[in-house]
Amino acid sequence: MRRIDGYVMRTVGGAMFLVMVVVLSLDLIFAFIAELEDTRNNYQTLEALWYVFLTLPRRIYDYLPLGAFMGCLVGLGSMASSSELTVIRAAGVSLKRIVWSAMKPALVVVILGVLIGEYVAPPAERVAQSDKAVALGAGTNVASASGVWHKEGNVYIHLNAVQPSGVLHGVSRFRFDEDRQLRSASFAERAIYQGDYWLLEKVHTTEFEDDRATRSENQTLKWETGLSPDVLSVLIVKPENLSMTGLFTYARYLGEQNLNASRYWLAFWKKALMPLGTAVMVLVAISFIFGPLRSVTMGFRVFTGLLVGLLFKYMQDLLGPMSLVYGFNPMLAVLVPIAVNAMVGAVLMRRAG
Repeated sequence: MRRIDGYVMRTVGGAMFLVMVVVLSLDLIFAFIAELEDTRNNYQTLEALWYVFLTLPRRIYDYLPLGAFMGCLVGLGSMASSSELTVIRAAGVSLKRIVWSAMKPALVVVILGVLIGEYVAPPAERVAQSDKAVALGAGTNVASASGVWHKEGNVYIHLNAVQPSGVLHGVSRFRFDEDRQLRSASFAERAIYQGDYWLLEKVHTTEFEDDRATRSENQTLKWETGLSPDVLSVLIVKPENLSMTGLFTYARYLGEQNLNASRYWLAFWKKALMPLGTAVMVLVAISFIFGPLRSVTMGFRVFTGLLVGLLFKYMQDLLGPMSLVYGFNPMLAVLVPIAVNAMVGAVLMRRAG
């Protein structure tokens, strides 16, 4: 029995690995081609290649659920096509044991995904985004399109780049009064964290008072703000590419500032429930092999797998923004597609048993 368990695990695990290699290879090629279109200033071919390499952990994390689902579908599908599953069941191996054997590689994928998503992808993504922004000229561009916005009281802040070492590039600040009239605008080429405040360098400030505008320049200027390097490093990365701890910390910070944190809570619940979602997708793949896809061609299995995977993704992509617009709990937007797939898998497995 152990040999049979090991054979099922090796077949499914090998198929998962093969699917990941194929999908990631295609994604990296297209990503590199897309980055070549952004080459300018100091951001050239080698920098684009380095950027794509640094984003590899994030891409692995993104494709792990699909790889587990498609790998299980392809691995068990090949065994079904060669009648190996029929022979294994005829030898007295129960359906539950086969399911558990196929689930073990998926559990490895889940653990790997959690580790990459929490400890590897977020710091690599921060370095990738900050290095790219600096190479594109973040210190000289005022409010460039590649930066991020943040609001603190009546001050709107734009940062072109945030380096993990506690250095900001291209800091723009716009202060408004209670009547929403612009009172001052300043731009600093760089800011360095000093422990409890930021030291701005090469600061250009314009003060607006009635119909007059006064311009001043300072080599250095002290900037006191509640934004720390840990919080700012969260800002520069898209919510879906952050760690769960980073998402939780920043969502609470936004709540303390009376700002809407729904987008970050949505990303948090997607990451927190990713292991459950992956396990459910694998269960659906197994149920398909023992149910409606038992005796079809491999091409049809792959097509069906892609269709089901896309439907699952589109359900989450649709319900996620709906939770932000209509204000219902973001956790429901993530749980509903998982629950629907779990019910489909359970029904098909019950019929197969």
